[in-house]
Amino acid sequence: MYEKLIDLLDSEGARYRVLDHAPEGRTDLVSELRGNALAQAAKCVVVMVKIGKRTRRHVLAVVPGDRRVDLAGLRDLLGGSYAAFASQEVAEALAGSASGTILPFTWHPDLELIVDPALVEQEELYFNAARLDRSIALSTNDYVAITRPRVERIATAAAGSTP
Repeated sequence: MYEKLIDLLDSEGARYRVLDHAPEGRTDLVSELRGNALAQAAKCVVVMVKIGKRTRRHVLAVVPGDRRVDLAGLRDLLGGSYAAFASQEVAEALAGSASGTILPFTWHPDLELIVDPALVEQEELYFNAARLDRSIALSTNDYVAITRPRVERIATAAAGSTP
């Protein structure tokens, strides 16, 4: 996935930097290693939303690192009856990389990309590059141009912080 990402960024002429660091998958800790503000970190979470009795949709929810995914809000946004974090197995299969390294990009047709607007307000985004020991700092304008994400309010204040 790392090579696929770099190939995509290069083919699109994206402005980005590769950052090597000690292996880390937690957003708060890797942000310290990279030296970026938590609000600039793209926290990527795969969420399962149950729509009706037999239909499930999977969403790659991308929120700022200083916030958390609003599961109820995402459920309501998609008209679902239930929302939960996807199992690790399902998340990794849909995202194509291990937990802690999930990219804010989706190549799987069954994984819809939804990004919180607070993240696209940042000038530059930081995220693990499908590896625990390497990150990407990417121009937000380039990210939006490449991914054309659905932008919706899907984040809420992290536990212990003020909204």
